[in-house]
Amino acid sequence: MEPTATVLVYSHDANTRQQVRLAIGRRPAADLPRVEILECATLPAVLTALEQGGVDACVLDGEAVPAGGMGVCRQIKDEIYRCPPVLLLIGRPQDAWLATWSRADATAVLPVDPVALARSLAGLLRARLAPAVG
Repeated sequence: MEPTATVLVYSHDANTRQQVRLAIGRRPAADLPRVEILECATLPAVLTALEQGGVDACVLDGEAVPAGGMGVCRQIKDEIYRCPPVLLLIGRPQDAWLATWSRADATAVLPVDPVALARSLAGLLRARLAPAVG
């Protein structure tokens, strides 16, 4: 059985979740395992999924409502033991300072740029999965 990486994608907007899913594809880079996408539309679903474990990275929509991805990121960084790395989708490049406040590991600007998102996510997954290799 081929190993996989699980990526949680949070947004209230199904279109945003689809854009992220399409940008990631089967794997964000050739050297990474296949990716399984776990879509969440609510904060309780995100918290439940993370508490169950097995998530290798998160992509959170900073523009989500009612719980924005920035606040969700800060909360999970505080509450989830060994929280997976977070890629935060921000509305404008000028919002990067807010992503720093939320303790996001990386950012990408909306609308989704598939190449930039896949590249950023690949970097997070490589760092997360590296200790498990070997």
